[in-house]
Amino acid sequence: MGEYTFEVEALDRDLVHSRHPATIQLVVERDERDEQIDELEQRVQERTAMLEKANRQLATSNSELEQFAYVSSHDLQEPVRVITSFMQMLQRHLGDALDEKSQHYIDRSITAAKRMRQLIDDMLSLSRITTTARELEPTDCAQILEHALANLAIAIEESGAVVTSQGLETVAVDRSQMAQLFQNLVGNAIKFRGDGTPRIHVAAESRTGQWLISVSDNGSGIDPEHAERIFRIFQRLHTREEYPGTGIGLAICKKIVERHGGRLWVEANSTDGTKEGTTFFFTLPHHARE
Repeated sequence: MGEYTFEVEALDRDLVHSRHPATIQLVVERDERDEQIDELEQRVQERTAMLEKANRQLATSNSELEQFAYVSSHDLQEPVRVITSFMQMLQRHLGDALDEKSQHYIDRSITAAKRMRQLIDDMLSLSRITTTARELEPTDCAQILEHALANLAIAIEESGAVVTSQGLETVAVDRSQMAQLFQNLVGNAIKFRGDGTPRIHVAAESRTGQWLISVSDNGSGIDPEHAERIFRIFQRLHTREEYPGTGIGLAICKKIVERHGGRLWVEANSTDGTKEGTTFFFTLPHHARE
């Protein structure tokens, strides 16, 4: 290699000293090319530095935003609690002296305060997905589902829901967040049930490079045109009178799945327009098991 380099350098000197126009043109073009390469490398380094700075600023901004959401949500809990307490105290104090209209106003105020508290709790949960996230550890997803179903025991008993599962294996996940994911998806299936007995099936199958996990139901179904909208925060397809909730639950699910490196989506079980339930799918990368 050393001899080859020496010969090339000697040849370059000889070519330059020859003063042949074609030779000089070749050397000039090579020098210009080297300058262009150096300039391009400099621009790449500058752009890389700019992107790294922007990423650091974005990370700082996201951290501050999450902290703000946490503090704001926490601080809002107290005045909401005070409103609820005083309304209930007023209700007990006046007792039979309350006329129907006054009772209606108090009931509406208490309901609104409780809804606000639930909204604050959900916002807090959303902000905590990254701020209080735990390390991903190998965990039996079947056990996580059992834990989620235990939290839904009352809703399952009242609705008569039948929940089955198959194929769930050990995957590296945040146990708490995965339990919340299963609880939200199964809870939604129970909430938006049809006229018959709710039947929910949770399944997992291994595919190339990832696990595909599904939560299927026989509920009221969903219009495909709303398949993306439902994952946005505060987006609701029904009134609060029809179904309670804050419109944050599926946004939380989406953020949990994305934090694990996967994707979440929904599909209607029927393609002919009939309402035969829905299936929520989410993926988890295979490498998460390592």
